[in-house]
Amino acid sequence: MDGAGQILIFVIFVIVAAISGYFAHQAAKKRQEAMSALAARLGMSYSPAHDTSHDEEYAHFELFRRGFERSAFNTLSGRIEVSGQRVYCKMGDFKYKTREGTGKNRRTVTHRFSYLILHLPYPNTPDLLIRREGMFDKLASAFGKNDIDFESAEFSKKFFVKSPNRKFAYDIIHQRTIEFLLETNPTVVDIENGRLCMTDGSRIWQPAQFEETAAWVDSFFGHWPDFILKDLEQGVLQ
Repeated sequence: MDGAGQILIFVIFVIVAAISGYFAHQAAKKRQEAMSALAARLGMSYSPAHDTSHDEEYAHFELFRRGFERSAFNTLSGRIEVSGQRVYCKMGDFKYKTREGTGKNRRTVTHRFSYLILHLPYPNTPDLLIRREGMFDKLASAFGKNDIDFESAEFSKKFFVKSPNRKFAYDIIHQRTIEFLLETNPTVVDIENGRLCMTDGSRIWQPAQFEETAAWVDSFFGHWPDFILKDLEQGVLQ
């Protein structure tokens, strides 16, 4: 290829990069406007800035420790009402990078997803994980590494449940909760260190999905038995 051809390819590359950059900027701007409007509607504060300390604050949630160059952005924070109480909530977008492939095919991949984190009013709430059962869970089960099973075979087949306090898990996931989870089919419910995190770890949500997730969390806690809430409030449930 002669010099003129190389210059033409370079110019085309620059033009394509500029067009891609423009549309990416417009999409980011539109996203910021939509998230700002959501914050105003919910009475929360909003920041489009990248927060590189998020992964440290919520390090107990494994997905916030993946990869490198991690940061939260388009962040909403403030108090929302859950089960009759005003509790602190943080939600928005998160990104991290990984290196994939080998040799000449090695590349950097950026991953983005949305999340909702609720600071529970009861800091001593036992850890609890509820997520859809996957292929590796079935393989682990074959080697005796089982999750918590329930009387509902349909639920036990569809969901993986783990908690250091099995009684707490059974008390929370009673028949009405089982029916609620089967009907709504959440991806992940992760309670750790007195905080609840909702995310699928792979997709950016539309603004309406944040509101829907917050409403789901409110309904989820609405299924918790009164005696559990009383024990948590009194600090006798560990």
